[in-house]
Amino acid sequence: MIITFSIIIICFLLVAGISVPMAFGGVLILIALLAGHDPSGFLATGHWKMNSVILLAIPLFIMAGQIMEKGKIAKPIVELAELIFGHLRGGLSAASVLASGMFGAISGSAAATLTCIGSIIMPHLKKAKYPEGFSAALIVSASPLGLLIPPSGAQLLYAWVAQLNVLKCFLATLIPGIILSIFLIIINFYLLRNNKEIILKELPSKFIPTFAQKSWIAMPALFMPVIILGGIYGGIMTPTEAAGLAVVYAVPVGFFIYKGLTLKVFFEALKESAITIGVVMVMIFMVLIVSRFLIFEDIPGLAEELIYSISENPIIVLLMINLTMILIGMLMDDISGIILCASLLLPIAEGAGMDPVHFAAVLGVNLGMGNITPPTAPLLYLGVRVTGVPIEKMLWPTIYLILFAWFPTLVLTTFIPSISLWLPEFLLG
Repeated sequence: MIITFSIIIICFLLVAGISVPMAFGGVLILIALLAGHDPSGFLATGHWKMNSVILLAIPLFIMAGQIMEKGKIAKPIVELAELIFGHLRGGLSAASVLASGMFGAISGSAAATLTCIGSIIMPHLKKAKYPEGFSAALIVSASPLGLLIPPSGAQLLYAWVAQLNVLKCFLATLIPGIILSIFLIIINFYLLRNNKEIILKELPSKFIPTFAQKSWIAMPALFMPVIILGGIYGGIMTPTEAAGLAVVYAVPVGFFIYKGLTLKVFFEALKESAITIGVVMVMIFMVLIVSRFLIFEDIPGLAEELIYSISENPIIVLLMINLTMILIGMLMDDISGIILCASLLLPIAEGAGMDPVHFAAVLGVNLGMGNITPPTAPLLYLGVRVTGVPIEKMLWPTIYLILFAWFPTLVLTTFIPSISLWLPEFLLG
């Protein structure tokens, strides 16, 4: 009864716009008082679990994303994509998907990807007369690629909570991320194929020299994910060391190559990073405590009994797990959703025969889809602020992209385990 009451209060507070740390922290105190538990024991558990070197990667990736955004490091990538695809009807919007995947691979954050890529490419799309509603919806729908394209901060957190190999979780989400990108690009070209209002850019008469010049300008930005991913998968660096290298690399590139960073802008980036890191770490701390309490009260076991009382068919069980994760993604950010789902739903998924590494990919797709699914859709509302497009114009294109890109990716990822497991098994055994 107490748990049911607490879940209702959490959902109410989140829908009302209360921040995740405040909502979870307040409900935790309420649960402790009503159930007669000592909150200090759970606080000590949260402190102990957060005392981990691997968690340093999350603030470092956040800092790298902020420096990249302020330092205009993503801008030459977008300009190069515009040169290559600008002459195609729908090419520039397709380039936004590719740019989101690349930036998401470095920042590991859907919100950072949306803020950076959306603010850079949306003016180009408006200038080329692309439909505003669809363009904004596509940018929003592509922003959660940071949950799937490694190295993902969310997957790193999942691997830490579930005590799994970080590289396996990274690799498990790569193919689903590529599949989702392909679906988004195909739908983009299909919907814009007959749009005559789009202004197409002519290929320059000296395409190869222009391409070589822009490629050279974009090389430092393109080289960044190569260094990070090569270092991680080559066994040279841990994810935490790679995140630190991303920060060290981004600073001189932003200052001296792209010159988007000045001392004032740099300190602004550090300030915004500090605010974001503070919010994220408090959020992780609170959700860890609540997750610990759920395990203490055997809520995963009760949830498993509830699900299996409805059906013992593994397919039905997986469908109910997916629905729960989508609802969690609609209500909270990816970081909180990762911790909660790993604690609450992973044991049930394993009971249904799902490999925990496979669950990493399914979780990433579900939470990304939940983050853009109305009516709550936290990324959709952020997209309104970033792109300046009213939500009513973005709503139906977003639903279309969910139905024909995100949902097929989710079905394939859930029911064809080899999509997620083949690459980790092939490379890591």
